[in-house]
Amino acid sequence: MPLAITLEFVLRQGDFRLEMSERVEALVLALFGASGSGKTTVLETVAGLRRPNEGRIEINGRLLFSSRDNVNLAPRSRRVGYVPQDSVLFPHMDVRRNILYGAERGNGIDLARVLEILEIEALLARPVASLSGGERQRVALARALMSSPHLLLLDEPLAAVDVELRRRIVPSLCRVRDELRVPMIYVSHDAGEIRAIADRVIVLDRGAVKASGTPGDVLASY
Repeated sequence: MPLAITLEFVLRQGDFRLEMSERVEALVLALFGASGSGKTTVLETVAGLRRPNEGRIEINGRLLFSSRDNVNLAPRSRRVGYVPQDSVLFPHMDVRRNILYGAERGNGIDLARVLEILEIEALLARPVASLSGGERQRVALARALMSSPHLLLLDEPLAAVDVELRRRIVPSLCRVRDELRVPMIYVSHDAGEIRAIADRVIVLDRGAVKASGTPGDVLASY
């Protein structure tokens, strides 16, 4: 089902101010903008890793943060899967154990289906140290999916892969969207990537929303 998300908050960090006032319905919401525009900060705020100074964050009717109501759910209670740009896997575990870490907290996403969609069946016995950047990202994504998140946060998941591999992974992400129906907030500075994956996009510039709408309309000039 589409994601109903309310991002209405202000977060100040030194001289940087991030202000959001958006209510969006989308299966994949993309955040687009240059480095330093606040995209990753939005993800970290939704994940509970940063606390806004004021405002409200709500996902599908579930309140994650509200300064007025004194609500601030702990990250582990938000049912959010977060895959940062520099994915951190457990080096002492092989790929299988990394993927299954936290799966007991999930509610039934099928491992075989996740492996097939992400094309990582052959990696299960491999040590983490032997993985390429693109393989690490797909393993991190599989681990996040196996916890059965209500929302998946992806921070430039294709930034570390070459163009050819990117062409293979984008269809896998589209399958996660279409077959597993897991809502996502997807960060990228690649307009073509966003057009392929997202149905709504918010453009950020130095902590402020500059545009919001469909990728076809908003990204026409990018």
